[in-house]
Amino acid sequence: MAVQKVVTYGHSALRAISKNITDFSNIRSLIDDLFDTMYEFDGIGLAANQIGINKRIFVVDISHTDECESPLVFINGKIISGEGSCVDSEGCLSLPEIRINVERYDSITYEYLDHNLEKHIKVFSGFLATVIQHENDHLDGKLITDYATPADLLKYDKALKLMKSSNVK
Repeated sequence: MAVQKVVTYGHSALRAISKNITDFSNIRSLIDDLFDTMYEFDGIGLAANQIGINKRIFVVDISHTDECESPLVFINGKIISGEGSCVDSEGCLSLPEIRINVERYDSITYEYLDHNLEKHIKVFSGFLATVIQHENDHLDGKLITDYATPADLLKYDKALKLMKSSNVK
């Protein structure tokens, strides 16, 4: 259980498509690291590639809302279908201080393994569906900046360039 470094915009791990987990021997440790890191940075969701690990797993905790009672773990997940539409302003631990309006499905059917490695196919809606789609995007190498308007990109140009330059090796 340890807090990890969250990689920021421009880091290659954020654009890689995450691989399904097949070896579950260290899964508990990874889950603990994801939660510890997410809580340390006051997040509500965190994908493994945000800490530089190319594995298809993310954690979510919106238990402070009426939508969810406890933290959740999503392993090897994928969106089966979606319906409806909603737009909300989203932030991201890998893009500090940046907020982008993103259009997403209002409800999704999602297939995944939970923290006990039990398979589920569930329908999620509202804020939880939005958070799941945001984290699932990470696993597919997609960021909120991919939804940005030209005006958004212009507004955040300096911050994005600074983050990107700090990730050049």
